[in-house]
Amino acid sequence: MSDAPEVRPPVVTPARVVIALCLVAPFVAMLWVGSYAKVDPTFIGIPFFYWYQMAWVLISTALTMIAYKLWQRDQRARHGGAK
Repeated sequence: MSDAPEVRPPVVTPARVVIALCLVAPFVAMLWVGSYAKVDPTFIGIPFFYWYQMAWVLISTALTMIAYKLWQRDQRARHGGAK
């Protein structure tokens, strides 16, 4: 048996920081109402208030997919590629 301590990877990694930013960004964008509580600019006749929120539905989906893929990669790297 070896008396050497087990080396564990760091808990906070650059990938996990990016994952956190991807998941927090939609909340910040939607909770900061003052940034989009206006009518102009309109997009094909739709006021900014509405199309901005609808755009964030698509953006949130993309960011969540990115976060999920990064999480999978992070977990494979932590477990030695066993999955």
